[in-house]
Amino acid sequence: MDDEQRRQDDWAKERKHRLPTFTEVLSRRTRPPVDLFMFYLFLQREGAEDILDFWLDVQQHENLCRAYFKDVRKSGRTIREDWPEYWDYARRRGSIYGTVVGLNPHTGTKRSTTSTGDVIGEQDRQNLAATGDEKTAARSPSPRVTSVSPGEHTAVGTAEPPRSSTPFSLSRRTPTIFKRASRAPTIIPRSQAITRQDLIASAERIYYRYLSPAGNTPGSAENHEIYLPPALRIHSFPLSSTQEPKTPSEMALMAQIPDMFHAQKEYCYRAMEQDAFPRFLRAKAFGNLTPVSALVRLIAGLVILWIGLAVGFSLIFLDVHPKSKRFFLFIPYTLAILFLISHQYELDPILVFLGQSESTPFRTLRIREPYVKKLLLGRAIWVSVLVAACSVALTMIFWAVPGHRL
Repeated sequence: MDDEQRRQDDWAKERKHRLPTFTEVLSRRTRPPVDLFMFYLFLQREGAEDILDFWLDVQQHENLCRAYFKDVRKSGRTIREDWPEYWDYARRRGSIYGTVVGLNPHTGTKRSTTSTGDVIGEQDRQNLAATGDEKTAARSPSPRVTSVSPGEHTAVGTAEPPRSSTPFSLSRRTPTIFKRASRAPTIIPRSQAITRQDLIASAERIYYRYLSPAGNTPGSAENHEIYLPPALRIHSFPLSSTQEPKTPSEMALMAQIPDMFHAQKEYCYRAMEQDAFPRFLRAKAFGNLTPVSALVRLIAGLVILWIGLAVGFSLIFLDVHPKSKRFFLFIPYTLAILFLISHQYELDPILVFLGQSESTPFRTLRIREPYVKKLLLGRAIWVSVLVAACSVALTMIFWAVPGHRL
C-alpha cells in the first residue's frame, strides 16, 4: 500500500503544472476529481458508460489472452507448437501479442493504445495471472476502419437501419435515469490454467453484451450495443464457448479470437479521447458541480433574488426608516448572486475553499489532483470577487434610491 501511495505521489508530481492525459486517467494514475471513477460517472450521466465498459472488458480480454500465452511459454512449449493456427495468423496479419508469443517485434506486432499492465489494477492482474508490469506500448494512430474479425461474418449488412455518426450520440437515445446504476467490467476468476475455451467464452461475452443487435442478445433486458462504423461491425459470432472447435474453418476463426476486438477498442479509445474526455476535463478541472446541483442553484438563486427584490421595493415604496435597514438586503442578494454565478460557472467557491468537488448530486469528495486544485482555487477566488462586487453594487443601488410612500 505504501509503494502504491508512493507511485501515486510521483505521478502527481509529474503533473504539477499540467492536466492529466486520457491514458493517465485510464491507467489509474490520476486522483479525484479527474480519476477513472469520476470519468465513469461523467459518462454515466450522459448515458454513454457502455463505451468505457466495452473498452475495459476488451482490455480484460486481452489481458486474459496474454496470461494464456505466458502460461503456454512457462510450460516449456512454444506458441507455434501449442496453437499453430494462431501462430500462422499472427505471423501473416500481425498481433498485439507479438512480443508475448515470440514473434519478431518489428514485423509481427501491432501497436496498442496503452499497455494492459498499466491499465488493469493489481487485483485484476492477480486474478488473471499476469506476472509483472509491462512497459507502455507506443500509441497507434487514429483507429483504422478495417475489420479484424472473420471476413464472411463482418461484411456490412445491406438491410441495416441508419445509425448515428458517433458512439456518444447513439448512447443518448436512452435517458440515464432508466439505465443501470453501475456495472463493473467483467472479471474472470483465475482458479486454474487458462484454456482456449476461456478465451472463446470471454470473446463471446463481449460480443453478446456490446456488439450484438438488441433483438439478438440472449437474456438481456437492456440494450448495451455500442456504435461502430460499418467496417468494424461484427454481425455474428460463429463459435460457442460450450463446444470446442473441430473443423478447419472453426479453428481458423478461433485463431482470430485474441485480436478480434482490438480495432473496435482502438476506435472507442479515440472516440472517448477526442469527444468525451475534453468535456470531462472542462467539467471537473474547471468546475466542481454536477448539472443537477447547478440547476438546483439556479432555481434557488432566482427564488431568493425575487424575494430580495420584493423586499427591497417594499422598503422603498413604504419609505421605511431608518434607511440603514436596507443594508440587510445584502444577505438575500449575496445568496442569490452566489447561486446564480455558481450555476453559470458550474463552480461553488465555498466547496472549493473546503477542498471538495461533487461526484454525484450533493455528494462530494476531496480534491487531490494538485494542478486541478490550483485551477479551481483561482476560479473560486474570481467567482468570490464577482459575487462580492455584484452584491455590493445591487445593495448600494437599493440603499441610494430615495424612499417614496405610495
